[in-house]
Amino acid sequence: MKKNIIVGQSGGPTAVINASLYGVIAEAKKRSEEVGCVYGMLNGIEGFMQDRYMNLSEELTDEELELLKLTPAAFLGSCRYKLPEDLSSGFYPMIFQKLERMNIGCFLYIGGNDSMDTVSKLSRYGNSIGSGIRFIGIPKTVDNDLVGTDHTPGYASAARYVAASVREIALDASVYQQKAVTIVEIMGRHAGWLTAAAALARKAEGDNPLLIYLPEFDFDLEQFAQDVKAALDRQPNVVVCVSEGISDRDGKFICEYDNAAQTDSFGHKMLTGSGKVLESFIRNRYGVKVRSVELNVSQRCSGMLASGVDVEEAACAGAAGVAAALGGATGMMIAFERKAGLAYELEYVPKDVNAICNKEKKFPQEWIVDEGRDVSREFLDYALPLIQGGVERKMENGLPVYLYQKDGKTVRR
Repeated sequence: MKKNIIVGQSGGPTAVINASLYGVIAEAKKRSEEVGCVYGMLNGIEGFMQDRYMNLSEELTDEELELLKLTPAAFLGSCRYKLPEDLSSGFYPMIFQKLERMNIGCFLYIGGNDSMDTVSKLSRYGNSIGSGIRFIGIPKTVDNDLVGTDHTPGYASAARYVAASVREIALDASVYQQKAVTIVEIMGRHAGWLTAAAALARKAEGDNPLLIYLPEFDFDLEQFAQDVKAALDRQPNVVVCVSEGISDRDGKFICEYDNAAQTDSFGHKMLTGSGKVLESFIRNRYGVKVRSVELNVSQRCSGMLASGVDVEEAACAGAAGVAAALGGATGMMIAFERKAGLAYELEYVPKDVNAICNKEKKFPQEWIVDEGRDVSREFLDYALPLIQGGVERKMENGLPVYLYQKDGKTVRR
C-alpha cells in the first residue's frame, strides 16, 4: 500500500522556500508508484496539531505549481513552535496518531535551526516506538547559519538583494559633495553572512561600502567613530553596513544601548535599531548628515531579485528530501556539499539532523579582515557563484504573479 507524504514550512520565510515545496511535490509526482499524495501542513506543526492541512496533489494545477516555484514567502503559512523537550510527554503520541491516521510514510519539514530541532525530536520519538515514518529536514534560512552544509536555500537570494540594494544606496549617497554617512542595517543576529554580502556591491577597490561590521567581531563605539572619521577624510560620502546583532566585548547588543530588546517565543532577542543608535552617535559626534536604512523584511521577501541558482538549488533540496525518505533515511537534513574544483557544483547529501540542530555556523574569523571592518576575497569567491542567474516570471500589468492562499483557497496575486 502506497504511503502519503506530508510537508510543512516553519520559521522566517525566504524568496525560495516555496521552490523547495515545489521540489517536494514535483518529485512525489515522478514517484507516483511509491507515493499516494502530498499533504501540506498549514502553519507548520502548530497548524497540523489543529488538523489544518491541504492536499497539494489535488489542489494545485501544473500551472499553479510552476507559479509556486517562484513565489516568495511561505505558501503553506509558517509557525514558530517549539516541541516539548520531554519525549515521554503525551504530545508525541498525539502527533503520531494523526500521522498514522493519514497514512503518512514521510514527514518533510522545510526550515532553519529550530525546524531541524523539530525533525530531530520527531525522528527520535519515532525510533523509540519503532515507527516506520521517516522524518527529513529541508534547509532554509537567509542567515546561512546552519552547520553541516555549505550554504542554505534562501541565503543567496537575500545576499543578492543586499548587494543590489547597497550598490543603489551607494549611488544615491554619492550625488552630493557635502560630507554624509549612510548606515545600512542588515539581518544577522549572531552570524554575519548576510551583512558580508554587502561587499558584493563594490565594483572596484575603494568603492562603498567602506566599512562592514559583523557580529562575530566585538564592536567598539569609539573605534567606530575613528573608523568613520578616517573614511570621511578619504571621501565625502561614506556607506557603512552593520549586522543587526553587532555587540560590544561584554556581549551587549548595540541596539540595547537605546532600548531593551524584546524576545520572541524561542527566547531570542528581537534585534532592531542598531543603525538608529549609530546614526545618532555619529551625528552627535561629528555634526554631519547621517541617515540609517534598515533593509528589514525586504531581504527575505524580494522575489524579483531571487537568484536563479538559489531557486534551482532549493527545488533540488526538496526533491532530494523525498528521495532520501523513500530510500529509507530518517532523522536527516539535506545538506549542500560543494565539489572541489574551479567549476561550481553541488551534491545533495543527507546528514544526521541531530548533529545540525541547535548549533550555529558563524562567519569564519579568517574571512574578517582590516581589524573587523571588512571581509576578505575568500568570501567573495564563496558567495559569487550563489547569486548568479535570474528567472523568467509570469507578469501581469507590470507586476509579478504569485500564488497565495486566501480564505482557505489558492489564488493568484
